[in-house]
Amino acid sequence: MDIRLLRYFLATANEGNITHAAKTLHITQPSLSKQLQELEAELKTTLFIRGKRKITLTEEGIILRKRSEEIISLMEKTQQEINSEKTNLSGTITIGGNPNNSVLQAAANFHKQYPAVNFQFYSSDATDITELLEHGYLDFAVLLSPIDTLKYDFIQLPDTALWGIYIKKDHFLATNSYITKDDLLSVPIIMHKRAQLQRDIALWAKTDLQSFNIAATCNIVPCNSMQNVVKSDLGVLLSSAYSTDNYEYGDICFRPLEPKLELNFALIWKRNMLMSPLAKEFLKHSFHNI
Repeated sequence: MDIRLLRYFLATANEGNITHAAKTLHITQPSLSKQLQELEAELKTTLFIRGKRKITLTEEGIILRKRSEEIISLMEKTQQEINSEKTNLSGTITIGGNPNNSVLQAAANFHKQYPAVNFQFYSSDATDITELLEHGYLDFAVLLSPIDTLKYDFIQLPDTALWGIYIKKDHFLATNSYITKDDLLSVPIIMHKRAQLQRDIALWAKTDLQSFNIAATCNIVPCNSMQNVVKSDLGVLLSSAYSTDNYEYGDICFRPLEPKLELNFALIWKRNMLMSPLAKEFLKHSFHNI
């Protein structure tokens, strides 16, 4: 498949209009239409639902859009790595997961020394992050321990996540300084869907997951739209906070678990991966003392 066709497809998908996409690409509309038809014929599927003024993607088109973005990004990243010289570092370092304090500070220091280097942070759930890491779209990822050491090399970061619940300040548990197992079992909870994190909670409580009233799950720690989730009264949000955080967030508060449950963050990368000079230098420059 020609990479040029993927660029044409992405431009059309992003614009939602073939005429506008053709102007962006500096080609004629008939030429772009023909190229898109050839792409559909090559893939033996329909990628667009063509309306009078706007086109939308079919299910197959949505899949191709995601993969095209990854392929083009990977190609551009590879070109940067090949053309990069250590004495004049430039390009993009991609980091997935939760860019915590130590990683953000490392990025800031590295950018000061190498202004032509920029960073791209990608936030999603652990499954998506590790898939992107496997396919070379990401250089590094920041995940909560434990780490699959058969697949990944890693550096333990000084940042830790203290587990507890986010609740409204008028919730009856807000008067507590900490949350016990019995407290947690007495209310509906919203928790992360990652199986390992769920097992950690069950081990902490010395019970099985079925004992909890799990009202919902989410895929990012802390969950996006935290305040909206907590204010919904669907359940208390079982998640994490940095140990140094202020535990008050407007009319939302955080109460840590007791006994304390604290997990470490790790910077991970694919084991036996041919690391780019840029990624190697970032690792050496930023984390040699850890």
